[in-house]
Amino acid sequence: MSTKLIPSLCPYCAVGCGLYLVVDKGKAIGIEYMTDHPASEGALCPKGNSVLEIIDHEERLRYPMKKVGDGFVRISWDEALDMIAHAMKLSIKKYGPRSMGFLASSRCNNEENYLMEKMARLLGSPHVDNCARLCHSPTVVGLGAVFGMGAMTNNLLDLENSKCIFAIGTNFTEAHPIVSRWAQKAKDNGAVIIVADPRITSTSWMADIHLRIKPGSDIDLMRGMMKVIMDEGLVDEEFLKNRTVGSEELLQSLKGFTLEEAAEKTGVPAADIIRAAKAYALSPASAVLYSMGITQHVCGTDNVKTCATMALLAGHVGRPGAGVWPMRGQNNVQGNCDMGGMPEFYPGYRKSIDPATIEFFKKGWNVSELPIGPGLTSTEMNEAALDGRLKFLYITGEDPVVCDANVKRTRQALESLDFLVVQEIFMTPTARMADVVLPAAAWAEKDGSYTSMERRVQWIDKAVEAPGEAKEGLWIMCQIARRMGLDFSYENAAQVLQEINRLVPQYGGMTLERISKIGGLRWPCPDVNHPGTDILHTQKFSTPDGKARMATVTNTPPGEQVSAEYPILLTTGRIVLHYNGGSMTMRSISLEERESELYIEINPEDAARLKLADGDMVVVTTRRGEAEARARVTEKVKPGVAFMPFHWHGTNIITSDALDPVSKIPEYKMAACKIEAKA
Repeated sequence: MSTKLIPSLCPYCAVGCGLYLVVDKGKAIGIEYMTDHPASEGALCPKGNSVLEIIDHEERLRYPMKKVGDGFVRISWDEALDMIAHAMKLSIKKYGPRSMGFLASSRCNNEENYLMEKMARLLGSPHVDNCARLCHSPTVVGLGAVFGMGAMTNNLLDLENSKCIFAIGTNFTEAHPIVSRWAQKAKDNGAVIIVADPRITSTSWMADIHLRIKPGSDIDLMRGMMKVIMDEGLVDEEFLKNRTVGSEELLQSLKGFTLEEAAEKTGVPAADIIRAAKAYALSPASAVLYSMGITQHVCGTDNVKTCATMALLAGHVGRPGAGVWPMRGQNNVQGNCDMGGMPEFYPGYRKSIDPATIEFFKKGWNVSELPIGPGLTSTEMNEAALDGRLKFLYITGEDPVVCDANVKRTRQALESLDFLVVQEIFMTPTARMADVVLPAAAWAEKDGSYTSMERRVQWIDKAVEAPGEAKEGLWIMCQIARRMGLDFSYENAAQVLQEINRLVPQYGGMTLERISKIGGLRWPCPDVNHPGTDILHTQKFSTPDGKARMATVTNTPPGEQVSAEYPILLTTGRIVLHYNGGSMTMRSISLEERESELYIEINPEDAARLKLADGDMVVVTTRRGEAEARARVTEKVKPGVAFMPFHWHGTNIITSDALDPVSKIPEYKMAACKIEAKA
């Protein structure tokens, strides 16, 4: 019998669900549920159930192509790679290595991302970034500032041990459906569920307390809760004394903040804030869950710091069921950051501005020179392209023309480049702007490791061949690097993993043999005898003195306010049937037929005032442009607030590109708009 069951992972969100691919005669013909996978227990969301629809899709890129006029012509791999190397050499010669930028892919495996950031830095460019800039860069920076490490403190299974789950800025039942299984287990065990979200969502349906806050008032809500914790004598004094610094400043700042002020700023009754704060603080083990509703603000880093600080104030860190759970977006965004796919960090979160980091990697990579950071973030690369400082950009598996905020400006930035390379599995809007397009192998068509949101590192083997002449990223990186005179003699991903084991302390014991077992291991795992780490910060934090740094912050106004011209506040988010910019899910028939067009949720009061009916086509306009969408009149949103999913290409034409000054993330969640019937 030729049919095989090959263990694999879902390529969508960062939960890291396991599945088996049924392979017959070299083709994936079905999936079977991996019931013994510890995180997903055999469950898959609609996207996971439809993964086969993209592997053999007729629109998969199969051959290298170069831009000729307004179209593309097929070329050989040698011609494509030679063109890229020539463009890189020319850019370095004319403008220096810092004229080049690189966007690593959070859909690619750890080994590919490691090689991309290594190649960039060996060529002298510190400008390496990934999609975390647009979703969870505040997590890396904010949790790093408070806890010393920017990652989930606990794990998904441990949610079952929580007695109170406080979900803020996350609609996890749609964005990360498998997480809801563990939240429901906690609820079945008696946990109180608190959801802070302006909208009524499927996540808020499971809440015991739903706090319908005004968008952008997250810090005010949590300061109100911390005020209650302080005034009611619920602060964990012993924990603060032994394991934190900065509590005096925080408590002093809360003395001047009133519950009435919190209620006014958030739109949440004071009694509900008190009820939520007491439930969170009095629980034996409380969890904070958040996602992009927290991070995608001009104060995203401060939002994250406040989540972490509230957990510290009540002593809910470092124990089973107690901690902070950031819900990461892409399947390997955690691993990409771990591998140094950010300008702030080399692999293992060694700071790029630290000369000791440079010396460590000069020795580890056996080179004489490396660029000190920080380099440019992806948002800053756009500005650098517009003003002529960035000339060459290599994008792997990302679609900024769809996913960036204010995408018109991104398009202008890409048009300003001398040379653009896009490595992809489909011809995305960004790929259509490239000088050279490289066809890439998808996740099931290559070996490699992936790191989920809970720090779980898992290895999957190649299950099927890539279509046509598509190649895995590791081969492509090595071919380009060799043309640039670099010693990239890696034969396979396993060799790259060995180098990662040697140079990234958190991955020290994550050998191929160990992470190939179903469920893999969670980092940090410093040596081969270490079992991996279920819960971080049990004894000390990852700071020089082992103590957490409590943050004292106040709210920052959004980048723009509603006005007479733009009277409605537009916010954005995910829906269960689609993923990111839709390059994969919108090619999935089973998903597309159920949700096929951009829509906007409008409150009935606003709809009546605007003379709009459910199902009308409308034009949504902000200061950056306009998009057409189908109106859905619903009580899910409050009067004065509208919601659009960001998966369709129109949404990010109109989102705000105001930036968090620390993490440089755009404020996708807050844009002033007007809504009119389509003429």
